[in-house]
Amino acid sequence: MTRSRWVWGLLPLLLLAALVVVLLRFGPLGVFQAAFPPVEELTIDRVALSPGRFAIHVTNGGPQPVTIAQVLVDEAYWQFTMEPDATVSRLGTATITLDYPWVEGEAHHLKLLTSMGTAFEHTVDVATETPRVDARYLLTFTLLGIYVGIIPVFLGLLWLPFMRALDQRWVSFFLALTAGLLLFLGVEALADALEVAGDLPPAYQGLALVLLGVLGTALLLVWVSRRFGGGEGARRRLALAFLVALGIGFHNLGEGLAIGAAYSLGKVALGTFLVIGFTIHNTTEGLAILAPIARERTGLRTLILLGVVAGAPTILGTWIGGISYSPVLAALFLAVGAGAIFQVVYELLKMMIGEGRSPAFSYQIAGFGAGLLVMYLTGLFVAA
Repeated sequence: MTRSRWVWGLLPLLLLAALVVVLLRFGPLGVFQAAFPPVEELTIDRVALSPGRFAIHVTNGGPQPVTIAQVLVDEAYWQFTMEPDATVSRLGTATITLDYPWVEGEAHHLKLLTSMGTAFEHTVDVATETPRVDARYLLTFTLLGIYVGIIPVFLGLLWLPFMRALDQRWVSFFLALTAGLLLFLGVEALADALEVAGDLPPAYQGLALVLLGVLGTALLLVWVSRRFGGGEGARRRLALAFLVALGIGFHNLGEGLAIGAAYSLGKVALGTFLVIGFTIHNTTEGLAILAPIARERTGLRTLILLGVVAGAPTILGTWIGGISYSPVLAALFLAVGAGAIFQVVYELLKMMIGEGRSPAFSYQIAGFGAGLLVMYLTGLFVAA
């Protein structure tokens, strides 16, 4: 009986595979290839600059292989080398290297011509040497991650004595404020993920990638909350605090990516604005972590662990963005952050509804609106 069940389960898949083979072998593909030129898609991911040299990193996101025939810099043809091969297969990557006397601070226009005559263009707005990855480079990004992610979160945790002195109505206010803070962060992360996904090669299906990251992370955290967040009272609140910290940590990973990418691409002014803005922005995250456990007796070790869970991913993000920025990873990580935050907001709202009392309802409404307003105002410092 078991063997028969597996046969019937696999039979539709085997027939589908056979159908695909027949379509590829005997279908109309040859007719259309003869009638229409092949579609070429090539994405210029980044351009690394070293003294007298360009290194152009490309990805083929189209259905056909792409062969690079010529490279123009500032409307002049230049000799180049290409690794691993001049033809980039579907979903393949390659690096085009050419010697060119670029000028510090000036703009340079690049154009790649394929063997079919398709042009792909990119402009280096301000030419500056790409930093080299060494111990000092990694230490710099580590310090940036600590400055942006860990220190602000721990500054926010210093509000614990203040919150312990509040009565239950104000605790409800800050729980709702936490939900507002996180909802703002989640929508912000989702918008950033969709923006990055829009620039991905079509073959990577940016929208599907974002959907996978959001829903996959939310479902994973649902399982985690059911598996480890059982119980009532103090245990439930502590589990919720860790979920809040985890959701914030995923979001801060995306912030670190943005900072690392800005500096690695030579956008120093943008990177500086991001560091200052995110530092101000992230101080409220410590408050969000404290809200579920404000009335509980929480040890110093637990508070430190909560701060590290929320802030340390910023360091990892700066490393990834600074060493090898990948739009695919950026879209995925931002989507993961959004999914984590949305699930945490759901848990917070569920707790508020379950523990809410009518006198605290107006405080909850005011807190939720205050959370959105605080994040909007501190977000003004991030705009650069």
